[in-house]
Amino acid sequence: MLHLLLFVIFIILFILGMTFLRTGLYNASAESLQAWLVKLTDTPLKGFIAGIIVTGILQSSSAVMVITIGLIAAKILSFPQSIGIILGTNIGTTFTTEFITFNIDSLLIPMAIIGAICILCNPLPIKSLGFIFLGLSSVFTAMNGFEASAAPIASLSLLKDSFEVLNSSHIISIFAGSILTAIIQSSTAATGIVMGFLSSHILHLDTGIALVLGANIGTCMTAYIASIGSGREAKLCAYAHIWLNVLGVLLFFPFINMLTELAGYLSSYPETQLAHISVIFNCLSSIIILPFAKSFGELIEKTHGGT
Repeated sequence: MLHLLLFVIFIILFILGMTFLRTGLYNASAESLQAWLVKLTDTPLKGFIAGIIVTGILQSSSAVMVITIGLIAAKILSFPQSIGIILGTNIGTTFTTEFITFNIDSLLIPMAIIGAICILCNPLPIKSLGFIFLGLSSVFTAMNGFEASAAPIASLSLLKDSFEVLNSSHIISIFAGSILTAIIQSSTAATGIVMGFLSSHILHLDTGIALVLGANIGTCMTAYIASIGSGREAKLCAYAHIWLNVLGVLLFFPFINMLTELAGYLSSYPETQLAHISVIFNCLSSIIILPFAKSFGELIEKTHGGT
């Protein structure tokens, strides 16, 4: 049970690290990023590009969705303008997934020390840099913790059967990925956890892919919660986010085994394979739907117009 407790601590550390990282990046660029979202969303393609850039900078699709819903609630953006942003966030969030596969272990302690010192400084740019450094060191430390704790946790009788069930069913894995992400409110954290178990060869790669597909659905919970009480168009944005991710998962579900085979050609490391497949899934699902963004928005309005 000690290993399980440590694993929970690592999850908290990862989420805390992502919060620090997001805080530092947001403080350094909040006004300009919101201005981009407002100015560059007159067409779905521009919104798509803006969504990718802003999400890549803030390292969180959920954060960008909450900002977008806030702008819609304030009547600064309209619901149709948000479709391109949603599609872009799904791609922008994969930057983080790729980044956490890097090995920067030798820099973790210096980054944590520099970050802590910078946070104590008064100038906002230096303080923001401190949050970024401390956030990065926390995230990568948690990733190491996931990998180190994976084997001891998998050996627990309480969880051993659960991993076997996940490895035997893609549908259950998608459902589990959705629930896990909805609970911890971070698809990146959920992906990091899956990477830890993949590195220890406890989960199969196809299972990891199914879990990450589920994480794309679970991450919609944050935007839905943010839309409650925010008006009709804000709720339409949240529904569009949900449907876009659900449709993407349904589209790629039959090809999980094919994606697993493809991953073998992309890298020899399971965690990197998963990151690459996540990029492919998110890019293709967004690009496929982008030409139909206007029609999709109209369909959402007809389906949930009475919201």
